[in-house]
Amino acid sequence: MERVGLVGLPNSGKTSLFNALTKGSALVAPHMFSTTETTVGVAQVPDSRLEALGRMSASRKVVHAGVEIVDIAGLVEGSSAGEGLGNRFLAGIREMDALCYVLRGFEDSLVPGYEEPATALSVLELELVMADIHSMEAQMTRKRKQVRGGQAAAADLEAMQQAMDLLQQGVPLYRAAMSEHHREALREHFLLTDKPVLIVVNVGEDAGDQGTDLAARIRSEIGGAAEVLATSVKLEAEAAGLEAGDAAELLEGLGLGEGALARVARAAYQLLGRRTFLTTGEKESRAWTFKSGAKAPECAGVIHSDLERGFIRAEVVHWDELLQAGSWSAAKASGKLRLEGKDYEVQDGDVLEIRFNVTGRSPRR
Repeated sequence: MERVGLVGLPNSGKTSLFNALTKGSALVAPHMFSTTETTVGVAQVPDSRLEALGRMSASRKVVHAGVEIVDIAGLVEGSSAGEGLGNRFLAGIREMDALCYVLRGFEDSLVPGYEEPATALSVLELELVMADIHSMEAQMTRKRKQVRGGQAAAADLEAMQQAMDLLQQGVPLYRAAMSEHHREALREHFLLTDKPVLIVVNVGEDAGDQGTDLAARIRSEIGGAAEVLATSVKLEAEAAGLEAGDAAELLEGLGLGEGALARVARAAYQLLGRRTFLTTGEKESRAWTFKSGAKAPECAGVIHSDLERGFIRAEVVHWDELLQAGSWSAAKASGKLRLEGKDYEVQDGDVLEIRFNVTGRSPRR
C-alpha cells in the first residue's frame, strides 16, 4: 500500500491529525521530540456513493477504501544538517509516496512554535530543499563518472542539473515547471521536494473565516501547486473520538458539515493517483482501489488473483445509473449494463461484476 507521510514542525498538530484520521493513539505533547519514531495507520476514505449502493442492496456490510498514513516525527531548523535527529526524520520522508504538510495557524502562548503558517512552510521547505541539494550533489558526482565512461546517462544528468538549478534557487521541485520526461528521470533519485503534496493549515477552534484566509494565502504562496485545506485539528480530533451519529451532530452544530477529515482523507487518496471501483450485493458493498488507467483484468485482480487469471469479461454500470435503476437486474433490463473486455479502462465510480473461468471452476460473480 502506498503511503502519505504527515510532515510538519514541532507542535503543528501533525500527530493530532494522524490520530484523528486513523483513530490512533500516538502520543501528543507540547514539546519537541515527543515522537521520535514513525507511526503508521490507515485512514478510511468516506464515499457517499458506496453508502448509497449499500442502502440500495441492503448490504449486510459496507467496506470503504483506505489510505495508509504515516506520522513522521517533527522537523526542526537545521534538520538537513542533522539537527534534532534530522537525518532519521528525513529518511522517513524519503520513503513516502506523497506528503501532507501540516502547518500551524493557531495562537497559544503555552505551546511553543511558529504561529504563522507561511513562516512554518518556509522553514519546512528550506530543510527539504537543502536535503535534496546534499543528495543531488552526491548523485550527480556518480552520474558524471558514468557519462565519462560512455554510459547512456547524459539525459538523466540533464534532468538532474535542471533540478539542481531550481533547488539552488530555493524552489521545491513540486512547485517547479518541469517536463514529464525530466520528472520521470528524477523519480529514481527519491527527492523529498519532488513528491506530490497536500497542505493542511491547522487553525484555532474559533478561527471562523480566518482559516479560509490563511489557506488562500498559502495557496497563493505556492502558486496552486498543491491542494490546501484549513481545519481545526483539535475539533476534528474530538469529533473523531465520538460515535458516528454524535460526531455528525457535533460537526453539523459547529457548521462544519461532514468535517475536514473526510476531505483530507479523500485528498490524500487522490494524491496517490488512486481511483475507486465498486461492487455491491446483499452480502456486502465494497470500494476497491486501483491506479488510474488500469484495465478491467487488472482491476479484477484487485479482488482476487483468480479473477484476473481467468478473466472473461466485466459487466459495468456507473454508480449513479445503477442507483437510478434501483437494482442490478433493473439496470440490466433497461440496457444500462455494458459488457467490457480486456482492453476496457476502468473509470472511477464504475460498478463491476466480473465473469471469469479458471480450469476446474465455473464462471461466477
